[in-house]
Amino acid sequence: MANSGGGAVCNGNLYSHKKWDGSQNGNCTKNGIVKKVQQNGKPHFYEKPIVESFEEAPLHVMVFTYMGYGIGTLFGYLRDFLRNSGIEKCNAAVEREEQKDFVPLYQNFENFYTRNIYMRIRDNWNRPICSAPGPLFDVMERVSDDYNWTFRFTGRIIKDVINMGSYNFLGLAVRYDESMRTVKDVLEEYGVGVASTRHEMGTLNKHKELEDLVAQFLNVEAAMVFGMGFATNSMNIPALVGKGCLILSDELNHASLVLGARLSGATIRIFKHNNMQSLEKLLRDAVIYGQPRTRRAWKKILIMVEGVYSMEGSIVNLPQIVALKKKYKAYLYIDEAHSIGSVGPTGRGVVEFFGMDPQDVDVFMGTFTKSFGASGGYIAGRKDLVDYLRVHSHSAVYATSMSPPIAEQIIRSMKFIMGLDGTTQGLKRVRQLAKNTRYFRKRLNEMGFIIYGNEESPVVPLLLYMPGKVAAFARHLLNRKIGVVVVGFPATPLAEARARFCVSAAHTREMLDTVLEALDEMGDLLHLKYSRNKKSARPELYDETSFELDD
Repeated sequence: MANSGGGAVCNGNLYSHKKWDGSQNGNCTKNGIVKKVQQNGKPHFYEKPIVESFEEAPLHVMVFTYMGYGIGTLFGYLRDFLRNSGIEKCNAAVEREEQKDFVPLYQNFENFYTRNIYMRIRDNWNRPICSAPGPLFDVMERVSDDYNWTFRFTGRIIKDVINMGSYNFLGLAVRYDESMRTVKDVLEEYGVGVASTRHEMGTLNKHKELEDLVAQFLNVEAAMVFGMGFATNSMNIPALVGKGCLILSDELNHASLVLGARLSGATIRIFKHNNMQSLEKLLRDAVIYGQPRTRRAWKKILIMVEGVYSMEGSIVNLPQIVALKKKYKAYLYIDEAHSIGSVGPTGRGVVEFFGMDPQDVDVFMGTFTKSFGASGGYIAGRKDLVDYLRVHSHSAVYATSMSPPIAEQIIRSMKFIMGLDGTTQGLKRVRQLAKNTRYFRKRLNEMGFIIYGNEESPVVPLLLYMPGKVAAFARHLLNRKIGVVVVGFPATPLAEARARFCVSAAHTREMLDTVLEALDEMGDLLHLKYSRNKKSARPELYDETSFELDD
């Protein structure tokens, strides 16, 4: 009962795909293996199976993790009692006495986790950086005299900390050098701000140059750029779908995708992460039963996925999703924020990674904040899709245009990756990133850590589980001049706290070995080497044939 056709969605109408000159022809994929494709006129072979590692923790680790949260909860209630009794000072926000009869602005139970668990380890987040986010950076030292409710700076700068947390995949976010001369020239000519929207007086020749380059880079017909990556998703999805449409969203999609889907007014159904059986069941039901109550056909069915998932390090199973999209006549929206520039033989994302045809994806979305060392995002695809968004996108109508120096930085970075600067340094960085990623993941596996994701993903989550170990892990590594990002609830499931490493092409082998040596010692000190060397790829994600999903 879904509309037929596999084209882009424009103004509520459907357009069938048409081949254009220079399009990339890909060969068929079977069992997650791409046999042979044409890449830049030359055959490119990708014969590895899709290897996604999601090893489960031993039972005793999960028991102690939940026990830790349980004990923390008990002491939290005790401390709340002491605060309410006036025995312990309350530093959290409270209602004023004269507003005691008002509807409360702060719900105590909602902030319970923040007050009693997060606040105790808050020093591991929002650390102030005072340099460019290159492979080494400088951190401003701070201390707290009231258990992390407030901080004060000591005046000391921790120099040359190895940066394992920034999304600087290709090492292009660095201090100024002569290669950035064009950025400086654009700054002098155009200034910093545009002071207008794209609809009014905010479309510059630099924006048009960048959009043409993005379309060329992705091998699509057209592209449109925006000043903020998060808003690229949240403000454009409502322009593509609305009431009477169905969105099928991966359960681990980024918050920007979730917000955009909710703002659209479309019906949302969630499928299990990278699980094709779960997705196909939802597609089949959508086609058979249509909309609830009326049983009318859905106006559009849109599948929303990411290229590389930033908390899991996994890569979307694009070949099978494209096969399902074509089978059930749905549309595909792919967020390549973490995959563009970082995966694929020449850094063109997951479509190139799997050797597929760009026409198989209806809507490309990506950001310039990771691999390109800048800010903003893009939507790309068919020209009629992009022309529709130029008129109806909330970002185009209401948001200020991208800063000209930022646009020039992206142009410079993209030409560098494409080799249009007359060198092969960009391609070498893409290959170096892949080499560093495989080396880092291989060594962590050999040490006995549980790490998630695809073996080709530069985002490497290392599972810590217990909240106490999360704090100790980050603090000890900073003492050894290694900066890491640790992540816990609510960004992850309660019992799956982790450290998230981001590998960069700018990391030298010596840097990676220094980090790995420290991790090896930290794993022994904190007893973090939970792996039993089982390489099974979380079978419940891929092998289920029946399951129940919440609406």
